[in-house]
Amino acid sequence: MADYLLPRLLGLAVLTPLVSFFAILLFGTRMGKRGVAGGVCATAAILFSAVLSFSAFGVWITTHPPVPVAHHGEHETGEHQTGEHGEESHGHAETAHDEAGHAEAAHAETHGDGDSASHAATPHYTGEIYLLGKFGDLRLTISYYIDALTICMFCMVTLIATCIHSYAQGYMHDELVDDYVDHEATLDDGSHVHRPGRYHRFFQYLSLFCFSMLGLVYAGNIVMVFVFWELVGICSYFLIGFYIERQSASTAANKAFIVNRVGDFGMIIGLMVIWTGLGTFSFGDVPLFDDNGVALVDEHGEQLEQPGIFTQVRTAVAHHTPDGIIKAASPDETAALVAVAGPDASRAELSQLIDEQVPQWRAEKDEKGAPRGYWLMIVGGVGIFCGCVGKSAQFPLHTWLPDAMEGPTPVSALVHSATMVAAGVYLVGRFYPFFVPEVLLVIACTGVFTLFMAATIAITATDIKRVLAYSTISQLGYMMLALGVGGWLAGMMHLITHAFFKSLLFMCSGSVIHAVHTNEMTEMGGLRKKMPYTAYTMLVGCLAIIGAGVPFLIGFSGYYSKDAILEQSLSLMQTPGNPGWTQVFFLAAAGGAAITAFYMFRLWYLTFAGEPRNQERYDHAHESPKVMYVPLVVLAVFAAGVAWHLPFPGSDSPSLANVNLTNLLEQARPLETLADAPGQLIAMTWPAEHKSHASGIVVQATMVAFATAMGGLLLATVFYCWRKLNPEDVRNQFAWVYRFLLHKWWFDELYNFLFERPVHFVASLASAIDKTIFDRLIDGTASVVKTFAKWFELVADQKIVDGAVNGFANRVYASGLWLRNVQRGNLREYVLFIMIGAAVIYMLMSFFGGGAIAG
Repeated sequence: MADYLLPRLLGLAVLTPLVSFFAILLFGTRMGKRGVAGGVCATAAILFSAVLSFSAFGVWITTHPPVPVAHHGEHETGEHQTGEHGEESHGHAETAHDEAGHAEAAHAETHGDGDSASHAATPHYTGEIYLLGKFGDLRLTISYYIDALTICMFCMVTLIATCIHSYAQGYMHDELVDDYVDHEATLDDGSHVHRPGRYHRFFQYLSLFCFSMLGLVYAGNIVMVFVFWELVGICSYFLIGFYIERQSASTAANKAFIVNRVGDFGMIIGLMVIWTGLGTFSFGDVPLFDDNGVALVDEHGEQLEQPGIFTQVRTAVAHHTPDGIIKAASPDETAALVAVAGPDASRAELSQLIDEQVPQWRAEKDEKGAPRGYWLMIVGGVGIFCGCVGKSAQFPLHTWLPDAMEGPTPVSALVHSATMVAAGVYLVGRFYPFFVPEVLLVIACTGVFTLFMAATIAITATDIKRVLAYSTISQLGYMMLALGVGGWLAGMMHLITHAFFKSLLFMCSGSVIHAVHTNEMTEMGGLRKKMPYTAYTMLVGCLAIIGAGVPFLIGFSGYYSKDAILEQSLSLMQTPGNPGWTQVFFLAAAGGAAITAFYMFRLWYLTFAGEPRNQERYDHAHESPKVMYVPLVVLAVFAAGVAWHLPFPGSDSPSLANVNLTNLLEQARPLETLADAPGQLIAMTWPAEHKSHASGIVVQATMVAFATAMGGLLLATVFYCWRKLNPEDVRNQFAWVYRFLLHKWWFDELYNFLFERPVHFVASLASAIDKTIFDRLIDGTASVVKTFAKWFELVADQKIVDGAVNGFANRVYASGLWLRNVQRGNLREYVLFIMIGAAVIYMLMSFFGGGAIAG
C-alpha cells in the first residue's frame, strides 16, 4: 500500500503549488480586489501540500516504524543498535508495480565492521512516472525517489512555507493598492517611484518557488534535480529582485543568479563524470524493457534492472569505487581488450571480457597510491559540491546571500531556511556516498572557514536582516563541516532544525521592520513592551540557534544538532593516526558557537531590551497583526522541540514511540557511513559516525558546547544588557579588526579587484577595439558603398535606365501630339477619310485575296 500511496501523495504535494502558480498567472488580477485572493490561493495550495506531506509521513511511520539509535551517550563505542532488539536485520528486496512506475519496497542487507552490528539497508521507493525520451542507454524520465529523508524534507518545507505564506499576507498588504509608492526607489528628478501594487505577483513567485523545491526533493534522477535546481535559482532571481525599481535589488538579483551559475558549471562537470562512470542518471534501479516494451528477464524469470547511482555507490565498504568508474578510468586497457577480441566479438562478449579485468584494475594503484578511478571520483565529487557551494553560499561563493536581503522579508525567511540554501546541503547529503574522503576534506575545510568567517562578520553588522544573513552562512558552514567530518546524521539534522529557527528569526525581524520601518538595530530598543509576541518568539529562536539546554537532559532544537556536529568533529580529532591539525575543525566549531551566541543576543538586546534609541520610531511601533504573529508562535514551538526525543503522541505502540527526528533520519543513512573511511591520498581516517556517541566524546563535546554558548551569551549580556562594558571602547581599541569585519573581510572589494575590474577593463578594451577598428572599418565600407551607390544611381539609373525609359516616353508623347492633328473636328474630312480608308482596304483585299473575293 505504501508503494502506491507515497508517490501519489507527494506527487500531488509537488503539483499543487504549480496549479496555484498558473491560476494566479492567468487570473491574478481578477482574484478579488487588487488580486487579494491570490495570496489566499497560494496559501491554500501550500497548506494542502503540507496536509499531503504529513499524510505521507503517517503512511511512512506506520509502514517503516523507526527504531531507536544510539545518541548522546546511550551506547559506548562499538555499540550501534539497529533493530528493536539489537539483532542483525536480514531481508530481501520486495518489488511492486503500479501504473506510475516501478516501486522498490524496503529491503535489508547485512552490514558490519569491526565496531558495529549489522545495519538495515535504507528503505525507499523509486519508480518512473513518464519516459521523456531514450537516447541509446540514456533515459530521460520523470521519476521519484522516496525515503525517510524525502519525507522529512517535504514536511519541513511545506510546514515552514505555509507559515511564511500566512505571514506574507499581512506583511505584503501595502502592495494591495493601485498606486504603490516605493520610498526607497527614486527617479532622476528626486521623486519616488509610483507603480501598481504587485501583491498577486509576489504569491505567484512564491508558489513557483515552493513547487521547484518540492520537485527537487521528489526527483528520482539527477537530471530532474538539475532542472528543479535551476528553477529554484530563477525563482530566487524573481523574488530577490521583487523591488526591481531599486538599483540595489536589481543588482542583488543579478549577483545571486550569476554567482550560482559559477557553481553550476562545476556541477555539470560532476554530472558528466556520473554519466560517464555509472551510465545512468537514476537514483534507484530501473527495470529494463526491450524496444517493444516487453520486460527483459533473466534465466530465472526475474526482471532485469539497470543499477541506479545509489546501488552502485552505496555499499558496506566505505567509499567503494564503482566498477563503471574503474572502466571509465581505463580507456587504453579497454581499447586493447577490444582489439584482442576482434571485430566479430559481440557487445555481450566484450562486456564480459572487460568485467573479468575489473578486479585486476581495482587492485592497481598509481604512483601516489590512489586506486584506479579514484581521481575520477574526486573530480566528480568536487564538481557536485561546487554546485552546492553556490546554492548554500559557501566560501568563496558566499557573497550573494547577504545582498539577497533586498527582497521582501518573507522571501528572506524562505530562501534562508527551507528552500534555496537548504537545497545545496540536501544534495550533499543525498550524494554523500559518492564523496570519497579527500572530497569530504574539501567539504569540511570549506565549511569550517565559512562558519567562522561569517560568524565574525555578523558581530559588527547593525542591519538586523544582515546579521541573520551572515548567521545563515555560518550555520550552513556548520552543516557542511558536519558532512565533511563524517557526520551525515548531524549535518542533515542541523539542516532541519536550522530551517525552523532561522525562518522564525527572519519572520520576527520582518515583524520588527514592519513596525518601526527601519532595519537598523541602532534605532530600536525596548520593543519587547510594544511587541511581546515578536520579542519572545524571537528569544526562542535565539536560544534554539545557540543550542541552549540543560546538558544531558533537554534543550532547544539546536542543542541536539549542533552538539552532534561537535561530537563528530571531536571524534575525528581523537581518531588514532589523524594529524594534529584536525583539531581546527573542533576548535572552530566551538569558537563559532560562542560567536553565534554573542551576536544573536546582541541582536535581541539591541532590538528588544533597554530603552528606545529612537523615540519616534518606538512611539509608532506596534505588535504585528494576528496573521503575522500566529505563524511565529507555530514556528517557535518547532524551533524549540522539533528534535526532542518524545513518544509519538496518541499511540501506545512501542514502534511509534520511537518516532523522532533522529530515528527518522537514521532510516535514510547511507550504509558506508557505519564504517571507518581511510583516505587514499592523505593519511587520515574518517571515523564512523556512531563512534561519536561514545560517552567520553559526548561529555566533552556537550560541556564545551554549553560553555561556549553560555560564554557568548554572558558576554553579550555584559555589553548590551547590563552595560558594564562599552562596545565603543572595544571598537576603538581594536579599530583595525573592527574595520576588517565591518568591511566583511574585504571580500567584495577583493572580488571587485580580481574579477569585476578585469572584466570591465576587458569589456572597455573590446568596446574600444569595436569602435576604433570594427566600427571604422564598417563605417568606411558603408561610406564607399554609399558613394558607389550614388555614382551608380547617377550613371546607370538616371542616365541609362531613366534615359531610355524617358526617351521612349517622349517619343510616344510626340507621336500622340502628331496624331492629335488628325482629329480636327471637321465632319466632311472624317467622311472623306472613311471613304478613302474603305477603298484602300478593298484594294488590298482584292490584291492579296485574288479571285476569292471577286467570286
